[in-house]
Amino acid sequence: MTATAEQTRPRLRVDATRNRERIIATARDAFVEQGPDVPLDTVAQRAGVGNATLYRHFVDRAELIHQVTIDSMARVTAAAETALAEEPDAFDALQRFVHHAADERVGALCSLLGTGFDKTAPDVVEARTRLDGAINRVLEAAHRSGRLRPDVGFGDLMLAITQLTRPVPGTACVDIDRYVHRHLQLFLDGLRTPARSTLTGSAANIEDLEHREA
Repeated sequence: MTATAEQTRPRLRVDATRNRERIIATARDAFVEQGPDVPLDTVAQRAGVGNATLYRHFVDRAELIHQVTIDSMARVTAAAETALAEEPDAFDALQRFVHHAADERVGALCSLLGTGFDKTAPDVVEARTRLDGAINRVLEAAHRSGRLRPDVGFGDLMLAITQLTRPVPGTACVDIDRYVHRHLQLFLDGLRTPARSTLTGSAANIEDLEHREA
Protein backbone atom coordinates (compact mmCIF):
# COMPACT_ATOMS: atom_id res chain seq x y z
CA MET A 1 0.00 0.00 0.00
CA THR A 2 1.36 3.42 -0.92
CA ALA A 3 1.82 6.21 1.57
CA THR A 4 -0.96 8.14 -0.17
CA ALA A 5 -3.39 5.23 0.24
CA GLU A 6 -2.49 4.90 3.92
CA GLN A 7 -3.19 8.60 4.44
CA THR A 8 -6.46 8.46 2.52
CA ARG A 9 -8.02 5.61 4.52
CA PRO A 10 -8.06 7.41 7.92
CA ARG A 11 -9.45 10.51 6.22
CA LEU A 12 -12.25 8.45 4.71
CA ARG A 13 -13.05 6.99 8.13
CA VAL A 14 -13.21 10.49 9.63
CA ASP A 15 -15.49 11.65 6.81
CA ALA A 16 -17.76 8.62 7.32
CA THR A 17 -17.97 9.34 11.07
CA ARG A 18 -18.85 12.96 10.42
CA ASN A 19 -21.51 11.97 7.89
CA ARG A 20 -23.04 9.55 10.38
CA GLU A 21 -23.09 12.17 13.14
CA ARG A 22 -24.59 14.75 10.76
CA ILE A 23 -27.32 12.35 9.68
CA ILE A 24 -28.25 11.53 13.29
CA ALA A 25 -28.36 15.21 14.30
CA THR A 26 -30.40 16.14 11.24
CA ALA A 27 -32.78 13.22 11.72
CA ARG A 28 -33.36 14.22 15.34
CA ASP A 29 -34.39 17.72 14.25
CA ALA A 30 -36.56 16.36 11.45
CA PHE A 31 -38.31 13.88 13.77
CA VAL A 32 -39.00 16.70 16.22
CA GLU A 33 -40.45 18.92 13.51
CA GLN A 34 -42.35 16.38 11.39
CA GLY A 35 -42.62 13.17 13.41
CA PRO A 36 -41.11 9.71 12.86
CA ASP A 37 -42.59 9.35 9.36
CA VAL A 38 -40.60 12.19 7.81
CA PRO A 39 -39.25 11.02 4.41
CA LEU A 40 -35.68 9.76 4.71
CA ASP A 41 -34.91 11.52 1.44
CA THR A 42 -35.66 14.75 3.29
CA VAL A 43 -33.28 13.77 6.08
CA ALA A 44 -30.51 13.02 3.59
CA GLN A 45 -31.04 16.27 1.72
CA ARG A 46 -31.03 18.35 4.92
CA ALA A 47 -27.89 16.54 6.12
CA GLY A 48 -26.13 17.36 2.85
CA VAL A 49 -25.52 13.73 1.91
CA GLY A 50 -26.83 11.45 -0.79
CA ASN A 51 -29.46 8.80 -0.19
CA ALA A 52 -26.85 6.10 -0.72
CA THR A 53 -24.74 7.55 2.09
CA LEU A 54 -27.69 7.56 4.48
CA TYR A 55 -28.59 3.94 3.68
CA ARG A 56 -24.95 2.90 3.94
CA HIS A 57 -25.03 3.97 7.58
CA PHE A 58 -28.65 3.04 8.40
CA VAL A 59 -30.31 0.19 6.56
CA ASP A 60 -33.84 1.43 7.27
CA ARG A 61 -35.96 3.89 9.23
CA ALA A 62 -36.08 1.64 12.29
CA GLU A 63 -32.29 1.62 12.61
CA LEU A 64 -32.10 5.39 12.21
CA ILE A 65 -34.78 5.92 14.87
CA HIS A 66 -32.92 3.51 17.14
CA GLN A 67 -29.67 5.46 16.82
CA VAL A 68 -31.34 8.86 17.20
CA THR A 69 -32.95 7.63 20.43
CA ILE A 70 -29.66 6.29 21.79
CA ASP A 71 -27.92 9.54 20.87
CA SER A 72 -30.62 11.66 22.51
CA MET A 73 -30.51 9.64 25.73
CA ALA A 74 -26.73 9.99 25.82
CA ARG A 75 -26.97 13.75 25.34
CA VAL A 76 -29.52 14.16 28.13
CA THR A 77 -27.40 11.94 30.39
CA ALA A 78 -24.34 14.08 29.70
CA ALA A 79 -26.36 17.21 30.47
CA ALA A 80 -27.38 15.83 33.89
CA GLU A 81 -23.84 14.71 34.72
CA THR A 82 -22.29 18.00 33.60
CA ALA A 83 -24.81 20.13 35.48
CA LEU A 84 -24.21 18.20 38.70
CA ALA A 85 -20.43 18.39 38.28
CA GLU A 86 -20.22 22.07 37.39
CA GLU A 87 -22.93 23.78 39.44
CA PRO A 88 -21.98 24.46 43.07
CA ASP A 89 -25.65 24.62 44.07
CA ALA A 90 -27.66 21.40 43.65
CA PHE A 91 -30.94 23.14 42.81
CA ASP A 92 -29.14 25.26 40.19
CA ALA A 93 -27.87 21.98 38.72
CA LEU A 94 -31.44 20.71 38.57
CA GLN A 95 -32.61 23.88 36.83
CA ARG A 96 -29.75 23.74 34.33
CA PHE A 97 -30.52 20.11 33.53
CA VAL A 98 -34.25 20.73 33.07
CA HIS A 99 -33.70 23.55 30.60
CA HIS A 100 -31.16 21.49 28.65
CA ALA A 101 -33.51 18.52 28.52
CA ALA A 102 -36.16 20.84 27.11
CA ASP A 103 -33.75 21.94 24.38
CA GLU A 104 -33.39 18.27 23.45
CA ARG A 105 -37.19 18.20 22.92
CA VAL A 106 -37.61 14.95 24.82
CA GLY A 107 -41.39 15.21 24.57
CA ALA A 108 -41.35 15.43 20.79
CA LEU A 109 -38.99 12.46 20.60
CA CYS A 110 -41.37 10.25 22.61
CA SER A 111 -43.19 9.55 19.36
CA LEU A 112 -40.15 7.54 18.25
CA LEU A 113 -40.80 4.95 20.97
CA GLY A 114 -43.95 3.56 19.40
CA THR A 115 -44.65 0.35 17.56
CA GLY A 116 -41.54 -1.42 16.34
CA PHE A 117 -39.05 0.21 18.70
CA ASP A 118 -37.22 -2.43 20.75
CA LYS A 119 -36.93 -1.08 24.29
CA THR A 120 -35.25 -4.33 25.38
CA ALA A 121 -32.26 -3.99 23.04
CA PRO A 122 -29.06 -4.13 25.14
CA ASP A 123 -27.80 -0.70 24.06
CA VAL A 124 -31.20 0.86 24.77
CA VAL A 125 -31.32 -0.71 28.25
CA GLU A 126 -27.77 0.44 28.96
CA ALA A 127 -28.48 4.00 27.79
CA ARG A 128 -31.74 4.13 29.76
CA THR A 129 -30.00 2.86 32.93
CA ARG A 130 -27.31 5.54 32.65
CA LEU A 131 -29.93 8.21 31.98
CA ASP A 132 -32.12 7.23 34.93
CA GLY A 133 -29.10 7.06 37.22
CA ALA A 134 -27.83 10.50 36.22
CA ILE A 135 -31.23 12.17 36.65
CA ASN A 136 -31.78 10.50 40.01
CA ARG A 137 -28.39 11.76 41.22
CA VAL A 138 -29.39 15.31 40.30
CA LEU A 139 -32.69 14.91 42.15
CA GLU A 140 -31.06 13.33 45.21
CA ALA A 141 -28.54 16.17 45.45
CA ALA A 142 -31.33 18.75 45.19
CA HIS A 143 -33.29 16.93 47.90
CA ARG A 144 -30.25 16.84 50.18
CA SER A 145 -29.74 20.56 49.68
CA GLY A 146 -33.17 21.17 51.21
CA ARG A 147 -34.25 23.35 48.30
CA LEU A 148 -36.32 20.72 46.44
CA ARG A 149 -39.67 19.86 48.02
CA PRO A 150 -39.55 16.27 49.33
CA ASP A 151 -42.77 15.09 47.67
CA VAL A 152 -41.36 15.40 44.13
CA GLY A 153 -39.94 12.33 42.41
CA PHE A 154 -38.25 11.26 39.19
CA GLY A 155 -41.48 10.76 37.28
CA ASP A 156 -42.89 14.12 38.31
CA LEU A 157 -39.87 15.84 36.82
CA MET A 158 -39.71 13.86 33.58
CA LEU A 159 -43.46 13.96 32.94
CA ALA A 160 -43.44 17.74 33.27
CA ILE A 161 -40.50 18.12 30.86
CA THR A 162 -42.13 15.70 28.43
CA GLN A 163 -45.49 17.45 28.47
CA LEU A 164 -43.99 20.91 28.07
CA THR A 165 -41.89 19.83 25.08
CA ARG A 166 -44.52 17.72 23.32
CA PRO A 167 -45.77 19.15 20.00
CA VAL A 168 -49.20 20.79 20.16
CA PRO A 169 -51.63 19.16 17.67
CA GLY A 170 -53.07 21.35 14.96
CA THR A 171 -52.05 24.84 13.93
CA ALA A 172 -54.00 27.02 16.35
CA CYS A 173 -51.00 27.41 18.69
CA VAL A 174 -48.10 28.68 16.61
CA ASP A 175 -44.57 29.43 17.87
CA ILE A 176 -45.35 27.58 21.10
CA ASP A 177 -41.66 26.68 21.50
CA ARG A 178 -40.75 30.21 22.54
CA TYR A 179 -42.78 29.77 25.74
CA VAL A 180 -41.25 26.45 26.82
CA HIS A 181 -38.43 27.82 28.97
CA ARG A 182 -40.72 30.47 30.49
CA HIS A 183 -43.18 27.81 31.60
CA LEU A 184 -40.40 25.48 32.73
CA GLN A 185 -39.18 28.21 35.06
CA LEU A 186 -42.67 28.52 36.52
CA PHE A 187 -42.62 24.76 37.05
CA LEU A 188 -39.18 24.88 38.68
CA ASP A 189 -40.28 27.64 41.03
CA GLY A 190 -43.09 25.31 42.12
CA LEU A 191 -40.52 22.67 43.08
CA ARG A 192 -38.83 24.85 45.67
CA THR A 193 -39.26 24.59 49.41
CA PRO A 194 -41.18 25.63 51.33
CA ALA A 195 -44.06 24.06 49.45
CA ARG A 196 -47.14 26.25 49.15
CA SER A 197 -49.57 23.31 48.76
CA THR A 198 -49.95 19.59 49.31
CA LEU A 199 -49.73 17.42 46.22
CA THR A 200 -52.45 14.83 45.68
CA GLY A 201 -51.54 11.20 45.07
CA SER A 202 -47.95 9.97 45.24
CA ALA A 203 -44.75 10.85 43.42
CA ALA A 204 -44.31 9.02 40.12
CA ASN A 205 -41.29 6.77 39.90
CA ILE A 206 -39.46 4.95 37.09
CA GLU A 207 -41.66 1.86 37.43
CA ASP A 208 -44.81 3.98 37.05
CA LEU A 209 -43.49 5.48 33.82
CA GLU A 210 -42.42 2.11 32.42
CA HIS A 211 -45.89 0.72 33.13
CA ARG A 212 -47.47 3.75 31.47
CA GLU A 213 -45.30 3.28 28.36
CA ALA A 214 -46.06 -0.45 28.07
